[in-house]
Amino acid sequence: MWNERESPLRIEKRFEFEEYSKISKFMGQIEKLCKERDIYPNISFGKNFVSLSIFLDNKDISEKEKDFSMDIDKFYLED
Repeated sequence: MWNERESPLRIEKRFEFEEYSKISKFMGQIEKLCKERDIYPNISFGKNFVSLSIFLDNKDISEKEKDFSMDIDKFYLED
């Protein structure tokens, strides 16, 4: 589940990985999706995690942002 935050308004999620090599694949999928959807979240990562924050333009999450976050969840579940 993505968490909603305020100040600034955003949704965010942390993804955990057992192997660093899976992070590289996941980041590649995110990169491709960002270019396709023209959404560029803030991303941080470490040895076993990737954290994403998508900053919202409106008070409610748009369909574009919902679809983007759901696709990222699918990438994660596929691994």
